[in-house]
Amino acid sequence: MTSKMFLLAFLVIQTALQAAHAVDYTVTNNAETTAGGLRFTNEIGPDYAKQTLASATDFIWDLFQQSSEADRKNVAQVSLFIDAMDGVAYTSNDEIHVSANYIGGYSGDVKAEITGVLYHEMTHVWQWNGNGQSPGGLIEGIADFVRLKAGYAPSHWVKPGRATGGTRVTL
Repeated sequence: MTSKMFLLAFLVIQTALQAAHAVDYTVTNNAETTAGGLRFTNEIGPDYAKQTLASATDFIWDLFQQSSEADRKNVAQVSLFIDAMDGVAYTSNDEIHVSANYIGGYSGDVKAEITGVLYHEMTHVWQWNGNGQSPGGLIEGIADFVRLKAGYAPSHWVKPGRATGGTRVTL
């Protein structure tokens, strides 16, 4: 009986510790009346976006071999904002901003495209960047690598074995 109580107490404490270190994900659509904001709500949705952020986090931690809390950046919450803005998306610390204009104008499977964008942007949340001293091309290349490894390469990326417009062929 004592061993069962000890095991139960251990499990309760373990669960509480895991919950204390869990990442919270929030989604705010600041452009819900725009075409892109409406498309986000109708074709992607906040629940799917949160699920994608969590899945991307697990994928990135695994790919970066960050199996313990000590290996990871200390981020308690990641906030996703859908904003009326130019461009595709950007990340600043623990905030990801995705363009409603891009979502609204995207012709194709917007859910798959934004999933890839979120994997890319979540990489910026979790990657170390040498205190801002790492070359931008390296930082973006790592984020693109994560997107590619996750299987969300955008349709405009050159496929392996295809010509790139010159004499080079991708491998």
